[in-house]
Amino acid sequence: MLTPAQQLPNHPRLNDAPLVVMALCANWCGTCRDFQVVLTRIALAHPEIVFAWADIEDDAELVGDIDVDDFPTLAVFKAGQPLHFGASLPIEAVVTRLLARLAQSSTTPTATPSVIPCAVRELGARLSR
Repeated sequence: MLTPAQQLPNHPRLNDAPLVVMALCANWCGTCRDFQVVLTRIALAHPEIVFAWADIEDDAELVGDIDVDDFPTLAVFKAGQPLHFGASLPIEAVVTRLLARLAQSSTTPTATPSVIPCAVRELGARLSR
């Protein structure tokens, strides 16, 4: 199940989930609406992972200063550390493989630290209690 972004900081499994996956989207984006359906299916198949849905405008207080260039964008965290930040198409098999790879990884980002914006690292810190 997708957790609304406003509820994510108080999610009971936030600290013990192997991954926290946040979709950064916009209500006006048709691809985001398609992605929401795909991400919901993935979330139902992987209840051990915490999935959240954030509208960058409506959830600006939580999202902070993160600049999203392409929609939808995934931010994936492990133990509060960002592992992945990037655009994602609503292709279930691709997203599932990405998450499986990240779940098996250490807390080393898949992108160089300079590619993961400071605002994403700050969000990860706010999500880890």
